[in-house]
Amino acid sequence: MKRLLFLLPLFAFVVLAGYLALGLTKDPHVLPSVLIDQEVPPFDLPPIKGREAGFRRDDLLGQVSLVNIFGSWCVACRIEHPFLMRIKEERRVPLHGIDWREETLEAGPAWLARFGDPYTLIGDDPRSVAAIAFGVTGAPETFVVDKRGFIRYKHIGPLTPEVWEKTIGPMIEELRRQ
Repeated sequence: MKRLLFLLPLFAFVVLAGYLALGLTKDPHVLPSVLIDQEVPPFDLPPIKGREAGFRRDDLLGQVSLVNIFGSWCVACRIEHPFLMRIKEERRVPLHGIDWREETLEAGPAWLARFGDPYTLIGDDPRSVAAIAFGVTGAPETFVVDKRGFIRYKHIGPLTPEVWEKTIGPMIEELRRQ
């Protein structure tokens, strides 16, 4: 019996180490989303300062589009921004933005004025209304939305040419054919 008590901590350590090792094999960018293949939840955001129109759920109907969650405070958003500008220049797909949790009304518009504005429509989301509806865990996050307004894919982290070529670009082409 004493031997069994002596081996119990070792057994617990082995089980815990196994769980941790299994966790290290998973891609941290792939987080399950309950909204995949679900309709975009209703939202209606006001425009950011300097824009006339805001952004609402109905704006996503009729064409495949991307929704990008960003903020001027977000370091990773700065990393992905040149690629977003490229998407706009090449007119690959309508790109809509949700300016999330800015400290002031001027922060987001000033950031876009400095680095460029790739967005067709932008909504201001200071209270995380749309971010919560989309199930956002942090910025940047980008969603692929089909013509009927259903979320088909969620990408966590900066968009890159590699992510575009391997995943998002082919998905958009397939959704356009449907």
